[in-house]
Amino acid sequence: MLETKQKRIRRHRRIRAKIFGTDRRPRLCIFRSNRHIYAQLINDEKRKTIAVADDIKLKIKNKKLKIDAAKEVGKIIAEKAAGLNIEKVVFDRGGLKYHGAVKVLADSAREAGLKF
Repeated sequence: MLETKQKRIRRHRRIRAKIFGTDRRPRLCIFRSNRHIYAQLINDEKRKTIAVADDIKLKIKNKKLKIDAAKEVGKIIAEKAAGLNIEKVVFDRGGLKYHGAVKVLADSAREAGLKF
């Protein structure tokens, strides 16, 4: 039986075979570790990271609530995208399940103006 991390990597490769970020519509890539959550806007044509947001420098009082951190990261990445005149993105959940912190991040990015 494969380990959990290996299964996630396999799912991520399967997802990445189908999606591609461009200049007009970059890929919103999510990575969640045990402690932090990260979001990146990536242009796969040029192989460049356009914008990055994470919860490392955020001042959240209750560090146990990853959902609050994910909500803030979603808002930050949407604001950075708006500053770069990006409205639409391709969502890449990174092989993670679409629930919990990943879902909250996606919903807060949508509320802040991103379309996907």
